Amino acid sequence: MDKIFQEIKKLTDIPSYSKHDRFVQGIINAINEKVIGQDEMLPSVNKLIKELGFSRETIIKAYRELISRGIVESKNRHGYFVANSNAEQTLNVALLMYNLDSFEEQFYRNFRHELGPNIGLNPYFHHGDIEIFGTILNQIKGKYGMYVIAPIPHPKTKELLEAIPPNKFLMFDRYEPIDGDFNHITQEFGQSSYRILAELAPKIRKFDEIIFYHSPASLDPKEIVPSFKKFLKDFNIKGRIIKEYAHGSVEKGKVYFTLDNFALWQIMRDCKSMQLVPGKDVGVLSSNDEPAKEIIGVTTFSADFASMGTLAGRAIVNKEKISLTVPTILFERSTL
Repeated sequence: MDKIFQEIKKLTDIPSYSKHDRFVQGIINAINEKVIGQDEMLPSVNKLIKELGFSRETIIKAYRELISRGIVESKNRHGYFVANSNAEQTLNVALLMYNLDSFEEQFYRNFRHELGPNIGLNPYFHHGDIEIFGTILNQIKGKYGMYVIAPIPHPKTKELLEAIPPNKFLMFDRYEPIDGDFNHITQEFGQSSYRILAELAPKIRKFDEIIFYHSPASLDPKEIVPSFKKFLKDFNIKGRIIKEYAHGSVEKGKVYFTLDNFALWQIMRDCKSMQLVPGKDVGVLSSNDEPAKEIIGVTTFSADFASMGTLAGRAIVNKEKISLTVPTILFERSTL
């Protein structure tokens, strides 16, 4: 019984938790952590009042909620018992993403599908803002049985992520080094982007110059910048980096490389209005593949976000350890 009380008391320092919330989540955590199993007896109302100092009304109301969710059952005159120790039916997952771009939506859809109907999933979005990132993590701390997080490259990230128990944490999208053994399904940007550019070098050489649009203030992976510069030097190809695309600046004989979808679609519009044929008059290269880019024939390179979502979901459902860097794939199409 002492370990059950401990699981409830662990949630005391969460400001957004009421006593009711702490009791409900504490019991769920105790079940998920195998502190107590199916058909085992839970503490009586009187013992909980004495140990926790909660009111009788709070405890009874919380037990009623657990009963309504199929987690606990009340046996007449015998007390409360665990009705189902299957973590899949009591687990709630927090998913913290950058935003819901189409490629991240592919991750979400497959992840949600793999979790199945019995696992709760609440998505949050930090938009690459470290203050929002920290605020969300502090608000949801201790409320979930699993935290699936796309981290931000920032000095504060390490401390924030290390506050999450490693057995309840899965990192996805980009990799950020933190202490301890933790699950991750991530992609790599530096070496993979260099490899892709090297593979495309014969096609890029057919044009006069390659222009890479990258703003230091953007969320675009900064690891790609040195890889691009190294590619230009190693392959003796003319190229430059510009902060942002200017409407109407498309020129014949250039290759335009952008990670920003807004800039990509503007480049494609300008090509159409200026009667320049992508793949012939100009080259266009993008990242993060998605159906729209496939349909119009944009050459891209991308991690498989759909597969990433599937693997993340399976790792949680099957309680598997996973440490995987997903490959970056080149999709050669008509724009280059």
